[in-house]
Amino acid sequence: MALSKRRVRNIASERVKLLFKMAEETISIDPELAQRYASIARELEMHCKVKRPAEYRHTICKHCKKFIIPGANCRVRLQRRREPHVVITCQNCGGHMRIPIRSLRC
Repeated sequence: MALSKRRVRNIASERVKLLFKMAEETISIDPELAQRYASIARELEMHCKVKRPAEYRHTICKHCKKFIIPGANCRVRLQRRREPHVVITCQNCGGHMRIPIRSLRC
Protein backbone atom coordinates (compact mmCIF):
# COMPACT_ATOMS: atom_id res chain seq x y z
CA MET A 1 0.00 0.00 0.00
CA ALA A 2 1.54 3.29 -1.14
CA LEU A 3 1.47 6.38 1.03
CA SER A 4 0.31 9.69 -0.37
CA LYS A 5 2.81 12.55 -0.79
CA ARG A 6 1.07 14.54 1.94
CA ARG A 7 1.38 11.66 4.41
CA VAL A 8 5.07 11.15 3.55
CA ARG A 9 5.77 14.87 4.05
CA ASN A 10 3.94 14.89 7.39
CA ILE A 11 5.97 11.92 8.62
CA ALA A 12 9.20 13.50 7.33
CA SER A 13 8.50 16.85 9.02
CA GLU A 14 7.82 15.09 12.35
CA ARG A 15 11.07 13.17 12.06
CA VAL A 16 13.01 16.31 11.12
CA LYS A 17 11.71 18.05 14.27
CA LEU A 18 12.62 15.02 16.37
CA LEU A 19 16.13 14.81 14.90
CA PHE A 20 16.80 18.52 15.49
CA LYS A 21 15.52 18.22 19.07
CA MET A 22 17.81 15.22 19.67
CA ALA A 23 20.75 17.10 18.13
CA GLU A 24 20.08 20.09 20.38
CA GLU A 25 20.01 17.87 23.47
CA THR A 26 23.21 15.95 22.65
CA ILE A 27 25.48 18.72 21.35
CA SER A 28 27.05 19.33 24.77
CA ILE A 29 27.54 15.61 25.45
CA ASP A 30 28.58 14.31 22.02
CA PRO A 31 29.03 16.98 19.29
CA GLU A 32 29.73 14.41 16.55
CA LEU A 33 26.45 12.60 17.23
CA ALA A 34 24.59 15.92 17.18
CA GLN A 35 26.20 16.74 13.80
CA ARG A 36 25.05 13.35 12.50
CA TYR A 37 21.47 13.92 13.68
CA ALA A 38 21.41 17.32 11.98
CA SER A 39 22.86 15.99 8.73
CA ILE A 40 20.25 13.20 8.63
CA ALA A 41 17.51 15.79 9.23
CA ARG A 42 18.89 17.96 6.43
CA GLU A 43 19.06 15.02 4.00
CA LEU A 44 15.49 14.07 4.90
CA GLU A 45 14.33 17.66 4.27
CA MET A 46 15.90 17.70 0.84
CA HIS A 47 14.74 14.21 -0.14
CA CYS A 48 11.09 14.75 0.88
CA LYS A 49 11.01 18.47 -0.03
CA VAL A 50 10.02 19.55 3.47
CA LYS A 51 10.67 23.03 4.89
CA ARG A 52 12.77 23.27 8.04
CA PRO A 53 10.71 24.18 11.13
CA ALA A 54 10.89 27.88 12.03
CA GLU A 55 12.57 27.28 15.38
CA TYR A 56 15.44 25.43 13.67
CA ARG A 57 15.76 27.68 10.61
CA HIS A 58 19.11 29.20 11.64
CA THR A 59 20.70 26.17 13.27
CA ILE A 60 22.61 25.00 10.19
CA CYS A 61 25.55 27.06 8.93
CA LYS A 62 24.98 28.29 5.37
CA HIS A 63 28.68 27.86 4.56
CA CYS A 64 29.90 24.58 6.05
CA LYS A 65 26.44 22.97 6.60
CA LYS A 66 27.26 22.09 10.23
CA PHE A 67 24.81 22.16 13.13
CA ILE A 68 25.32 25.28 15.26
CA ILE A 69 23.95 26.23 18.66
CA PRO A 70 24.66 29.60 20.35
CA GLY A 71 27.15 29.18 23.15
CA ALA A 72 28.34 25.78 21.94
CA ASN A 73 29.85 26.42 18.50
CA CYS A 74 28.62 29.80 17.27
CA ARG A 75 28.57 33.43 18.39
CA VAL A 76 25.52 35.69 18.14
CA ARG A 77 25.86 39.50 18.03
CA LEU A 78 23.49 42.40 17.39
CA GLN A 79 24.60 45.12 14.96
CA ARG A 80 22.96 48.53 14.77
CA ARG A 81 24.86 49.86 11.75
CA ARG A 82 22.90 50.48 8.56
CA GLU A 83 19.84 48.29 9.03
CA PRO A 84 19.80 46.61 12.45
CA HIS A 85 20.62 42.90 12.12
CA VAL A 86 21.76 39.81 14.00
CA VAL A 87 25.12 38.30 13.01
CA ILE A 88 25.65 34.60 13.68
CA THR A 89 29.32 33.58 13.37
CA CYS A 90 30.05 29.87 12.96
CA GLN A 91 33.11 28.85 14.96
CA ASN A 92 33.68 25.80 12.74
CA CYS A 93 34.32 27.69 9.49
CA GLY A 94 34.21 31.38 10.51
CA GLY A 95 31.29 32.12 8.19
CA HIS A 96 28.83 34.92 8.98
CA MET A 97 25.06 34.79 8.59
CA ARG A 98 23.15 38.05 8.79
CA ILE A 99 19.48 38.12 9.77
CA PRO A 100 17.71 41.49 9.45
CA ILE A 101 15.65 42.80 12.36
CA ARG A 102 12.51 44.30 10.95
CA SER A 103 11.31 47.28 12.91
CA LEU A 104 7.67 48.27 13.04
CA ARG A 105 7.10 51.69 11.54
CA CYS A 106 3.82 53.49 12.03
